Amino acid sequence: MTVASQVKQTMASLKGTQSTLQSMAEIEQNEDTKELFNSSTARLDGIIKKIEDRVRELEYQEPQYKGF
Repeated sequence: MTVASQVKQTMASLKGTQSTLQSMAEIEQNEDTKELFNSSTARLDGIIKKIEDRVRELEYQEPQYKGF
């Protein structure tokens, strides 16, 4: 497995985790817990954006990995 595919797989996994946290925040009754889910989702969003930037950089450096 190439570095590019590992980074993309990690990004997909993080997006799934973010989606799960958003779902949990919507059904949570406790406001403190809901806020924890929302803050975790926001932190993950920042991480995902950095990984997306890294994917673009990898694809620029190694065009054969583009789209995989």
